[in-house]
Amino acid sequence: MSIKDNLKAIKESLPSHVQLVAVSKTKPIADIEEAYAAGQRVFGENKIQEMTAKQEVLPKDIEWHMIGHIQRNKVKYMAEYVALIHGVDSLKLLKEINKQAKKHNRVIPCLLQIHIAEEDTKFGFDENDLSELIASDDIKQLTNVKIVGLMGMATFTDNSQQIRREFKQLKSLFEKTKLTFPDLSQLSMGMSGDYKIAIEEGSTMIRVGSSIFGSRN
Repeated sequence: MSIKDNLKAIKESLPSHVQLVAVSKTKPIADIEEAYAAGQRVFGENKIQEMTAKQEVLPKDIEWHMIGHIQRNKVKYMAEYVALIHGVDSLKLLKEINKQAKKHNRVIPCLLQIHIAEEDTKFGFDENDLSELIASDDIKQLTNVKIVGLMGMATFTDNSQQIRREFKQLKSLFEKTKLTFPDLSQLSMGMSGDYKIAIEEGSTMIRVGSSIFGSRN
């Protein structure tokens, strides 16, 4: 199957309200061009330098999503063009994004990352941190960022019941958070291995790499 065929098959299986982020990290420009020619416009990268290098040479109507863990000192390199930042896991990072967005006279959309997995390696807010952040005055002062939703990654496991439980937990937190933060519209959960469960549990945005581009280079 080609990249074009893979994309077509995935898109045909998605409900209309679910956005597909094609995870192009480590993939060459030619692969992204092939996906672009097949109509894909939203790509996700996990390293800011790599994303910026690609952004400079690829069509300007591509929406670049930063999906990896972010070092604050690198935010400045993507502030001019990034369309959505998925993994915001601290107030310090939000403040840095706000500062860099201001320099470009932009409001940068962000997702708050929630820790739902039973693994220590995943970053993110827990429910208490999230409540505190959303109620805080700090967040009201950040006029150059817009929190548009939540994001979370399930435990890396074959146990689909556990994955489903973690996604359910994130969806219920999303609904609860919307009561005080009605602007929330995006719930990013689900990757190549578990996006079907994520969609069943309410995801509006999935991140798929290997099922489009083949296994990692």
